Amino acid sequence: MLCEASSPFNLFAQPDTAMQNLKQQIIEQLSQPKGTFAVAFKDISSKKELIINEKEIFHAASTMKTPVMIEVFRQASKKKFSLNDSLVLKNEFRSIVDSSSFALDSSDDSEFELYKHLGEKRSIYDLVYQMIVVSSNLATNLIIEKVDASNVTQTMRRYGANDIQVLRGVEDQKAYDKGLNNTTTAYDLMLIFEKIARGKAVNKKACEAMIDILLDQKFNTIIPAQLPKDVKVAHKTGFITGIHHDSGIVFLPDGRKYVLVLLSKNVEDEDKAVKTMANVSGMIYQYVISLKKK
Repeated sequence: MLCEASSPFNLFAQPDTAMQNLKQQIIEQLSQPKGTFAVAFKDISSKKELIINEKEIFHAASTMKTPVMIEVFRQASKKKFSLNDSLVLKNEFRSIVDSSSFALDSSDDSEFELYKHLGEKRSIYDLVYQMIVVSSNLATNLIIEKVDASNVTQTMRRYGANDIQVLRGVEDQKAYDKGLNNTTTAYDLMLIFEKIARGKAVNKKACEAMIDILLDQKFNTIIPAQLPKDVKVAHKTGFITGIHHDSGIVFLPDGRKYVLVLLSKNVEDEDKAVKTMANVSGMIYQYVISLKKK
């Protein structure tokens, strides 16, 4: 399902014919799989942007781990802790509903090695790396417990991301049952990735470190899937049943870069949705390449 965004940004988005043609082609492409989709693209140098359903609210899934990473680097920059400090690996967390304890199931996590080392210590940096690169839920919950979810949301507000809501860690079933979920929009994710791309999230050094982590992403079925090997993508995915997201920064060999966010929900054929979003990423790449030729 697609609808024209009501945001006033659309009035000024891009009057050029190529951009308008691209937008119509993307709308047509995303109308084929059953589901709801959102797109937010911004070229960093030209500031050209394309937005579709950019203010639609989505379950954030693991895309919320990027805001969490930003908050970690922010607190480290304030000397609240060092990224080299260690946390004890544990698998017991508190529900935001009633503070009752719950544990994660390693079979439901995309990373399971950490579960073999409970009681040992790992650096905050290493946990952040695992949280982003292999989307470790155990690392995520340990990090969120350290920085506090409410601080993550407050930082997003300071950055102008008014709809990203980070309430909790992962697999808090009682919170999920009450509809207390982490949420995002394509527009807000575009905002924060643009800040990272411009070196304006925390500070330039922190942005470079975060980009280095994001570049090592192991799940590459959407944004990078149809791009040439010499194109680098610093990104974070998110997926649960019926939901597939990807969000990040695309770096071209000639030094140009752009931000792209692709979100989906209520997806019936997940393989088809993922392939379609990968197609959209390829279409946007071809558009950006065409800008250089003009």
